[in-house]
This record gives sequence, C-alpha cells and structure tokens, in this order.
Amino acid sequence: MKYRLLAIGKPKLDYAAAGIQDYAKRLKHYVQLEIDYLKDRNESEALLSRSKGSYRIALDERGTQHSTASLTKQITQLESRGDLKAVSFLVGGADGHSAAFRDQCDQIWSLSSMTMQHELALVVLLEQIYRVFTIKRGEPYHRE
Repeated sequence: MKYRLLAIGKPKLDYAAAGIQDYAKRLKHYVQLEIDYLKDRNESEALLSRSKGSYRIALDERGTQHSTASLTKQITQLESRGDLKAVSFLVGGADGHSAAFRDQCDQIWSLSSMTMQHELALVVLLEQIYRVFTIKRGEPYHRE
C-alpha cells in the first residue's frame, strides 16, 4: 500500500522540517511514502484533487483520537483491505478543514483535542505512523 501525506504549505520551522525529514527517512524501511506540500489558494480543492482515488484521512481536532494500539489496529485493517491501493493523510492550513471537506473524507483523526500548528502535526503524525510499523514488526521502539 502507498501512503501519501498531503499538507498545505511547506514547513517553515527548521526543527519541524528536520523532524519530518527524519521520520520520512525512517519510514522508507517500512512503507512507500510520498509527502507533497501544496500551495493552492483553494486548499480543500487541492487536497481533494491530489488524494483522488485514495482512502482519505483528514487530520482535524474534531476527529477521533486514537491510542497507539487503536491506531495500529486501524492501519492494519486498512492494509488488509484488498480494495485500497493508497491512503492519504490530509493536513490543512491555518484555518483547518471545513465541514464540507470533512464530509468528503473517509475518516477524521485528531492528534490532540488542542489546536496544533500544522507543521507540528506533520511531525506527530509521522512519528505515530513510524511507531505503528515498528509495533507491527515487533521492534523495540514502542514501550508500554
């Protein structure tokens, strides 16, 4: 399965960009990952257009929060579906996602009930995906 991370705007914070690069590099050992930064005035349209044909997961503070175990279960279930070729994680800009946009996504996930700058959300999301794949492989990264 192919994973896409689509975000509005390139990271401007050096430490966030470094974190994104680090986890993207680590994830290459586990999954096919594509990260695209979009710079379109119509954010929703750009995200929906680039994610067409994939399973869409929007990141939004109004979404479902997962524990590490439930996130691992969610990703494992998606991977076991024969009809899915790609999963796209959609991260909006400063104004977040509209209700109409969220309605066009397959799932809405929240990384926190707190509002989070999208650059930091990218780092947190990638770290959690990395954690999921180390758990699935039985590697010692995650501790309970």
